[in-house]
Amino acid sequence: MSNGPAGQVARSTTVRPQCETPGAGRPAPSRTFLQTADGVRVDALYEPGAVVYETPPPPAGHPVFVVAHGFTGDVDKPHVRRVATALGRYGAVITFSFRGHGASGGRSTLGDREVFDLAAAVAWAREQGHARVVTVGFSMGGSVVLRHAALNARQTGAVVSVSAPARWYYRGTAPMRRVHWLVTRPEGRLLGRYGLRTRIHHRGWNPVPLSPVEAVPRIAPTPLLIVHGDRDGYFPVDHPHMLAEAAGDHGELWLEPGMGHAEHAATDALLARIGDWAARAAG
Repeated sequence: MSNGPAGQVARSTTVRPQCETPGAGRPAPSRTFLQTADGVRVDALYEPGAVVYETPPPPAGHPVFVVAHGFTGDVDKPHVRRVATALGRYGAVITFSFRGHGASGGRSTLGDREVFDLAAAVAWAREQGHARVVTVGFSMGGSVVLRHAALNARQTGAVVSVSAPARWYYRGTAPMRRVHWLVTRPEGRLLGRYGLRTRIHHRGWNPVPLSPVEAVPRIAPTPLLIVHGDRDGYFPVDHPHMLAEAAGDHGELWLEPGMGHAEHAATDALLARIGDWAARAAG
């Protein structure tokens, strides 16, 4: 699944907050459909963020955050927009809808072929002139950013995985048992299509993709941040601990007191801390 080289790195330029440089040049927001390596059209949105350049060249100096949403999310969902707004204070942002979600084509494979969707979004970020790419994933998207980083060496400057599972087929909580019903039963997939705007593939994995905990050791030396709530109703705290142990010295774990699951549970303060960490770590 690995892509080719990410391309040449553009030279960094001094940046200042937009409020300090009114009227300063920056690229305009752009929305398009990206074509993945396996032929799926993915709805994607680029926003330049609140940090702008003093001079017109492409924004290679501040990072671009490529946000991978959780299962049943999409680029237009309020919780995804809130994440984009928060991270936009630290750099440009690309949000997109995974296959089978929102206006994107195809059907969801629950984190397997979604690595192609993320790879297309990362490539688009490079096309905007950004040298520093940070992938930030939530829940299913958290597993995708881990696998993408493991399979596409040096494509990203930093990786942030929030509320991700460590292993596949987990059914140890009531919410995850409901997810498995939604995915594996015809009536569940019907509910997903018409009730949640999520079209789910009816075939199981063959072969089973690299698990998140298997992917993590392959990410080094890229900086990795693992974020998880101690009240996550989907994946208990043994999941982030497994990921952190697999990461070793190149990973950092934030176990957040009182936090639940994924985008809905991520406070603006937490998103600000993530943005600050990533802006410094992306190098």
